[in-house]
Amino acid sequence: MSSLVRFGVSMENKLLETFDKLIRKKGYKNRSEAIRDLIRENIVKDEWESADREIVGTITIIYNHHKRELPQILTESQHIHHESIISTMHVHLDHNNCLEVLAVKGKSSKIRNIADALISTKGVKHGKLVMTSTGKDI
Repeated sequence: MSSLVRFGVSMENKLLETFDKLIRKKGYKNRSEAIRDLIRENIVKDEWESADREIVGTITIIYNHHKRELPQILTESQHIHHESIISTMHVHLDHNNCLEVLAVKGKSSKIRNIADALISTKGVKHGKLVMTSTGKDI
């Protein structure tokens, strides 16, 4: 287990007041945990930006499943990338629209390419890639 290190941070009073309001709103018990989360977020962001780092994340897409051949195209793309797509969830939102959430794991650059290909597929109404850390280095 790592030891805790205490350090001081100087900032303007107004900035600290705004920060305190924000962390109360988000439910933090203290400034230390909020600052730790901000640091972790930046470490994770740095991992995303490195093309060869392994990351995990989700690709979320919304599409009309009545769009000609679209479900087959999306499924085929997922099969092509089966080594990176570790799980999927399919939800029928209404008579026409479906939500798919794909859990992904792999090199950042490859995951971005898969997400871009799925999201830009004709007929996909909206999509988003959310990447995070494997947790090994934070």
